[in-house]
Amino acid sequence: MASSQSHYILPRPSFDAPVKLLIVVAPYYRDITNDMIAGARAEIAAAGATCDLIEVPGALEVPTAIATAERLSNYDGYVALGCVIRGATTHYETVCNDSSRALTLLGLQGLFIGNGILTVENMAQAEERANPADMNKGGGAAAAALHLVALARKWGSQRATPGFKPDTEEYQLAQTTKGNPSA
Repeated sequence: MASSQSHYILPRPSFDAPVKLLIVVAPYYRDITNDMIAGARAEIAAAGATCDLIEVPGALEVPTAIATAERLSNYDGYVALGCVIRGATTHYETVCNDSSRALTLLGLQGLFIGNGILTVENMAQAEERANPADMNKGGGAAAAALHLVALARKWGSQRATPGFKPDTEEYQLAQTTKGNPSA
């Protein structure tokens, strides 16, 4: 059982236009990931969104599949699911660190990803975190992706330049002649 400590959970976002997420799962521990998928699907449905699901061989392949889907398909966001349990070798650190780092880098490039790759010490911790009636980390990862999609829609399309745009004639002239050397 999870601790009795309470945690704040953001209210579920709402959407005016359809949202479609891709769940990318590494099902090495099938019972664990099945629980996580159930939690993610329930959260996505509760927000009125839809999803597709694909499986990849392991946690290290999850970021690559997401990057490929971003280039070749049309999803609003992504839910990364999997489970890495510490073993007797340093492979655990490699898989945990590299999959997390790759997902973070994709997020910094503008993809909306909820990271639900569990990194735990033992099966009991994995079961507790995966269980939709307990810690529901699959649902939490889906909620994270949905919140990021909602933020992007709230803020609108990205600006051509970062930061504020000064309201000067010189700036406006520079923007209208950008890319037009004859102007």
